[in-house]
Amino acid sequence: MRIAQVAPLYESVPPKYYGGTERIVSYLTEELISMGHEVTLYASGDSVTSARLIPVCHRALRLDKHSVDPVADHVLLAEKVFDDSQRYDVIHSHIDYLPFPLFRRMKTPHVTTLHGRLDIPNLYNLYREFDEIPIVSISNYQRLPLSWANWQATVYHGLPENLYTFREEAGKYLAFIGRICPEKRVDVAIEIAKRTGMKIKIAAKVDRVDKEYFETSVKPLLNYPDIEYIGEIGESEKNDFLGNAYALLFPIDWPEPFGLVMIEAMACGTPIIAYLQGSVPEVMEQGITGFVVRDLEGAIQAVNSIPKLSRKRCREVFEEKFTARKMAENYIRVYEKLINNKNTKSKTNKLNSGK
Repeated sequence: MRIAQVAPLYESVPPKYYGGTERIVSYLTEELISMGHEVTLYASGDSVTSARLIPVCHRALRLDKHSVDPVADHVLLAEKVFDDSQRYDVIHSHIDYLPFPLFRRMKTPHVTTLHGRLDIPNLYNLYREFDEIPIVSISNYQRLPLSWANWQATVYHGLPENLYTFREEAGKYLAFIGRICPEKRVDVAIEIAKRTGMKIKIAAKVDRVDKEYFETSVKPLLNYPDIEYIGEIGESEKNDFLGNAYALLFPIDWPEPFGLVMIEAMACGTPIIAYLQGSVPEVMEQGITGFVVRDLEGAIQAVNSIPKLSRKRCREVFEEKFTARKMAENYIRVYEKLINNKNTKSKTNKLNSGK
């Protein structure tokens, strides 16, 4: 199968540091190639891939000081994909709704995976207008605000099976990883650590938009002796950071569409303590891969209950549900359905025209 993967340009594929969507595109691309498919990747020029790379910009836009208007690069990306569309059996986009006007006019089967939250009011009219565009959700929860849209499937994220190392022995610290922003609630994670008397390590980036929040609301909390702020870490450092932890803290305060770090922790055998938000109860298994809690007191109790859980079982759940191979197989089913639908329509049109 000739497949085009269309990645956002904000980070390279895979990203040098933080960048969940671009990492998933990388894992999917490499897995599809290992399964014998011919894959072309549209991404930033500093991407590293086994696929045929078509660079749309020289480097990841977040790391490019000369990138002032990232939308311009993505419009160009959409146009390039449209121009090349007849080369492929199917096009898989990860850049949200931006190419929809072009996709509507394109003959090649296509599908778009939506990676973000969909409970934003002005998205409703846009998706109503483009309600014929085939889309994929990354959790069943994510699709609820647009339950009537043209959903093809829910495909959970997956990681290469050997990317993370299983650690049978629990570490001595709590881990927090991601972005420092109000909805991720690193302040709650710090309070959980303080109330349980445990050390916490925080590996998180601070986006420009969140710098004031970091300076005013988070930085003053970092003076506590058992808090270690590491900053943003890359892929190679995550294995030890998560694998050597006692538990991952995920006290989010927003409608999380998936939560990639949860399956990263599972891959290491590290249990999770997460707040009941978004897709959390869908991705986690209560009392198996961790504890889903409603408040601070519940999180404190969960920390004390972590030794009851099997780290081996956490790893097994990852292998059963969240590998890159399983993700790729699920997407192949979506691609085949779209291609078959196109072929069926073509045959019907020929019959109706008498040819």
